[in-house]
Order: sequence, then C-alpha cells, then structure tokens
Amino acid sequence: MVWVPLSPTSSDRWAPLRIPSTTTMSLEWLMDWSWSLDGLRDFIATGIQSFRDCDATALVAVACLLVLFVWYCYHVGREQPRAYATVNALMQSAEANGVQNGFVYCQSPECVRCSHHDGLNQKLYHNLQEYAKRYSWSGMGRIHKGIREQGRYLNSRPSIQKPEVFFLPDLPTTPYFSRDTQKHDVELLERNFQTILCEFETLYKAFSNCSLPQGWKMNSTPSGEWFTFYLVNQGMCVPRNCRRCPRTYRLLGSLRTCIGNNVFGNACISVLSPGTVIAEHYGPTNIRIRCHLGLKTPSNCELVVGGEPQCWAEGRCLLFDDSFLHTAFHEGAPEEGPRVVFMVDLWHPNVAAAERQALDFIFAPGR
Repeated sequence: MVWVPLSPTSSDRWAPLRIPSTTTMSLEWLMDWSWSLDGLRDFIATGIQSFRDCDATALVAVACLLVLFVWYCYHVGREQPRAYATVNALMQSAEANGVQNGFVYCQSPECVRCSHHDGLNQKLYHNLQEYAKRYSWSGMGRIHKGIREQGRYLNSRPSIQKPEVFFLPDLPTTPYFSRDTQKHDVELLERNFQTILCEFETLYKAFSNCSLPQGWKMNSTPSGEWFTFYLVNQGMCVPRNCRRCPRTYRLLGSLRTCIGNNVFGNACISVLSPGTVIAEHYGPTNIRIRCHLGLKTPSNCELVVGGEPQCWAEGRCLLFDDSFLHTAFHEGAPEEGPRVVFMVDLWHPNVAAAERQALDFIFAPGR
C-alpha cells in the first residue's frame, strides 16, 4: 500500500487515502477525483480487488480472531458476578421468583443453607470448582481447605462455637467485635437511627392482641413472643416489606459490608415482648458478624454470646459472631414495652474481597 497526502479541501475529507499498488491509477486522476457515483463505484471495485489479492489464510485467521473476541465478550458479560443490587432490581428479582409477602421460605430442597445431607460437601466443592473455572483459583486456598475438611471442622469445634452449615478456617475467633471493626457501616446505621425507628413505629401500630400483622413472622420460643419483620432473608428481599420501609431498605445499599448476595445475608426488625427467652442456638456460619442497632431497649434485657452477657443501647450498634452459642431474653416489666433491634448481617472483617465474591457464588440463593 502507498499513502498519498491530499490537500485539505472539504470535498477531499471523504476521499480514500490508500491506493493499492496493483492499480494503475495516476496521481493526476486522484487529485481530480470528486465525490460522484462513478467515483464511488470505482472505489468499491478497487476495494474488492484488494481483498481478492490478499492471502486467504490471513483473512481466515482474522475472521477466527474476531469470532473468538465476540464469544469472549458475550461469555464474560453473561457470567459476571453480580454486585449488590439496587432496591428495584432486588424487588423485581424476588417477585419474579414467587417470593410472597412476609417471611421468605426457601423454595429449593437442594439449598446449601437449609439442607443437611451427606452430599453437602460435594455440592459445595462442585460450586467452588465451577466458580474457579469461570474466574480464578487465586485466593481460594482457605475456602478450598474449609470445604475439603468441613466435616472435621464442624465435628471437632468446641461446644462454644459450632456453626451449623459452613466453617471457614483461620478466622479470628471472638464472641463480640469492636465497633471499629466495621466503622463505616456502624456509623451509618447509627446516624440513621431515627429514620429506622420511625418506620418501625409505623409498622408496630398494626399490632393487636388477636392477629399477627401482615409481613411479620412469629418465631418459636420457650416463653414469651419473638417477632421478626424481614427486609432481606437468606439473601432475598421481601418486596412488600421493603416497600413499607423504603428508607431503611435503601440504607442497606449504602452499607459497604452488608451480605446481600448469599443465603447467609439477612436484615430484619426483631421484637421481643416482655417475658421472652430465646433458646440457646448456633448460627449457620462464621463468615459473618451480626449487627444489632438498638431501637428500643428496656431494662433487664440481655444478649449472651459465648457465655458473655451484653446489653443493647438505643441508637448504638452491637456486633457479635452468632456462630457462637448465644441466647437473648427480655425480663423487663410488661409496661416497659418490647425490646426492638434492627438486625443486619455484615461480612467478617477478615474475609478477603476475593473470598466474598466466591462465597456469594457458592452460596447464592437457590444454588
């Protein structure tokens, strides 16, 4: 090919700048060439002849590379792990999957969060392999180790800490966490204390002695009454509940460490009536820490985690690892009213970003 400079006239802006060496066009003819149907026809014919003169093998190689590039873009775009979704996107997704108003019950008998069967470890390992094939094995050593030896970890754990579903090894172990552990999210929740409290009070007006208001769930307790109003349950939002607490739900999207994409993520308002005791139990995993923002905290209310008691305070967050044996109770007088907290699950601070992405994939709702 020979490159020929042209004079910068307005008509020449559209003229071709390359002339194949095989042609017999003269420079004088090119300078006099104007935009016309005849010139366009000659230009197209010249281009076709140039392609004919090219090596067929080179053309096939270029076509193959183009096809591979298009396939790669499609594959990456289709399989990209989802980030924390917007409010509307989560609501639409939940409605499309048939989520009903109130408490979300798991719809899949194969759910790794709700099923306790002999093939669970194999299922988790299969999910990890699928993730690694699509993305990378980099940073997956601890998860791989945990899945490979899950049975040993769960069976050999001391009775003070026994997660029921998944144990990630080599995480620092402590019943309670400092507020500075997730400083940004703690401060954001506390700044919005009044917003969350106002939306709860609007909801609580619907309570009566004869019926459970729409959207609330009553949990089993040895004594008293324990109610929960879920915005997000096991990684899925409850659309109608979210619409009744729009500002609180939007706040979840501003949290940096909220677990929103896997079955271990929850957000709800938890209410204990006076005289209620929650039986001692273990949470499903140690990859999260549970945050309680006190909304109403009467006297004689306590949370006990790993044998250590703590009290809630209004407008303050309390962080703990619920994979430890824990219980809660409200022994205050009836006239003091219920104990109310806003509960949200956050990532354990020592779970790396790559591990979070992989765990979201492995424990995706319904997987």
